[in-house]
Amino acid sequence: MLKVLCTFWFFLSAIHLHASSDGVSITAQPLWYVGNLPITNSMVTSWVVSLLLIVIVKALVSKPSLVPSRGQLVVEYVIGGLRDIVEPIVGRRVFFPAFWLLSGLFVFILVNNLSGLLPGVGTLYTKDLHGDWTAFIRPGNADLNMTFALAAVANIAWLYFIFRYAGPKAILKDWFGNKANKGEVHWGMFYFLGVIFLLVGFIEIVSIAFRPISLSFRLFGNVFGGESLLHSMFEMGNRLGAPAWLSDIMMGVVPLPFYFLEVLIGIVQALVFMLLVSVYIGLICNHGDGEEH
Repeated sequence: MLKVLCTFWFFLSAIHLHASSDGVSITAQPLWYVGNLPITNSMVTSWVVSLLLIVIVKALVSKPSLVPSRGQLVVEYVIGGLRDIVEPIVGRRVFFPAFWLLSGLFVFILVNNLSGLLPGVGTLYTKDLHGDWTAFIRPGNADLNMTFALAAVANIAWLYFIFRYAGPKAILKDWFGNKANKGEVHWGMFYFLGVIFLLVGFIEIVSIAFRPISLSFRLFGNVFGGESLLHSMFEMGNRLGAPAWLSDIMMGVVPLPFYFLEVLIGIVQALVFMLLVSVYIGLICNHGDGEEH
């Protein structure tokens, strides 16, 4: 299967419609407009990825049964693996309410990251509304709007979980409360530490406000950087002034090692995004099984 995919990718690369020598655009390009709403190439890829996920999961687990089919075993294996990672972080009490968010983020981000490695993504070009050549399909996470939307959804859900399963009192105590035990330190040191922890709480508020930015830029930077790297390797023959026949061969050979690197980066970035959101939830909601009710 891998050999077939690599061969297919090679020939698609060799017959690509157009490849811009200016590099990968940092913004997604609009292909059409619905009223005033632009439909960008990243949006098209994200919609296709979403539909494929729904179709594949539906095909694998059409009717869940006690004696699972092979498709159901695959889905259960993935869910079980994610559960083993996430549950100790967020705690048992919040795991089931939060798992839909965390697993959805991981799978959606992972498939979107890997979508940039599919044949034709970033190499098939069309003319936009202004008559300029632009990539017809572009990875969803190579668009900062998409990564910021994912980060915004994750942080809004995080607010819901901490208020629903921890409460305002626990939140204020976690952010501003004195972490020292009054019976174990001198009373003067206790109140001094209280002031320090109060100031640290305000710093924590600032760091929380920047979480959507850090989450979105981390994911966008890695995916966009990978796209730019692959584009540069793809165009290596043209940039070096190689003959057309050699340039076509280089299009299918030079980028190949970087494909495996991008697969690793795509998996790691999806895992990091999910784990960071899990940690944010668990820091306030997970206080150990003995404190859960």
